[in-house]
Amino acid sequence: MSLPEIYLKKNEDKRLRKGHMWVFSNEVDTKKTALEQFSAGDLVQVKSDDGKIMGTAYINPQTLICARLLSRKPNLKCGINFFKERLTTALSLREKLFDKPFYRLVFGESDGLPGLVIDRFGAVLSVQITTAGIEQRKEVLLAALVELLNPVAIILKNDNSQRELEGLSLESEIAYGELPDTLIIEENGAQFKVDILGGQKTGWFYDHRSSRALLTTVAKNQRVLDLFSYTGAWGIPAAMAGASEVTCVDASEGALALAKENAELNQVDDKMHFVRSDVFEFLKQARLENQLYDIIVLDPPALVKRKKDFKQGYEAYRRLNHLALQVLSKNGILVSASCSYHLTRENLHEILRGSGRHIDRHLVFFASGGQGPDHPIDPAAPETDYLKTFFCSVSSSL
Repeated sequence: MSLPEIYLKKNEDKRLRKGHMWVFSNEVDTKKTALEQFSAGDLVQVKSDDGKIMGTAYINPQTLICARLLSRKPNLKCGINFFKERLTTALSLREKLFDKPFYRLVFGESDGLPGLVIDRFGAVLSVQITTAGIEQRKEVLLAALVELLNPVAIILKNDNSQRELEGLSLESEIAYGELPDTLIIEENGAQFKVDILGGQKTGWFYDHRSSRALLTTVAKNQRVLDLFSYTGAWGIPAAMAGASEVTCVDASEGALALAKENAELNQVDDKMHFVRSDVFEFLKQARLENQLYDIIVLDPPALVKRKKDFKQGYEAYRRLNHLALQVLSKNGILVSASCSYHLTRENLHEILRGSGRHIDRHLVFFASGGQGPDHPIDPAAPETDYLKTFFCSVSSSL
């Protein structure tokens, strides 16, 4: 039985033909296609203006991105076999890349599953569903995960603002099995306790693993400041690599409490200090007290979540980097990152250039990075390339 159809306006099929998976509501020919006839999550065939099939998508007529392609094939049956095939492909890549089951298993569009992120913490899976199309099929998704991976627990991490836009519940739940009392993962030779239900996003940020590994190669005998430290993913490996002292700063009391536990778990708590503070205020006070650090890690949350927030967010990134450079030791290292898709690599490059010149420092990039290989980038979907990091060596002006 054929799926219902939606037609695109003339020339609005170009993005899909190039490989992208999104259809925006203003690209749909509403004279041919009455969007009101569809319910959120329905499967549809997407057709170009001249009737050529673009593929099968799920639809939500109430959202700006109103359809997301699941396949280039028409009349896709989106059941357990579909999810098993996509999950098996994603798993195959991760098992080539990692020798232990600690990674992002599914990264949305890049793995052919738009609206879905899955992080694997050993035998526990943290699942983030952000669209009605995947939510409507979560039971078959969960069945496929159980069959393929035999987890002890699957957590649906639903406290995400994107779900609100899709009209979905924001309450997280244990959807399968029983969550262990203590959940420990490994990354770059360190162990970390993870709080899925109480933590940010899926409970952990795997995306910076490669850059955090690079930090350990320059941390020996250095005084390190880890800003927006969360549960210690940057600071603890630096301490283990021989840093003389590490200060972790975060506004979350719960995150810092877990960071302390992680420091003890890795036997570096004697080197570490934990400060609950707004990062802007901490940096201002450090400047007043002439506190200097040899390495500063600046890894804030997304400060430009929407395109319309760009100006305000850009200024926040500029202020942060400017303040951080003012408390960096001579010949120190600034690791500056942004996970905001709307702040481009070129934008961060310019912020660092301008900040260095403003305080009369010679700043050079000796390395740069992005998301780890378990966050693969789809070349047709620039939105999947969101993370950027610069390793800066900063010295006196020439």
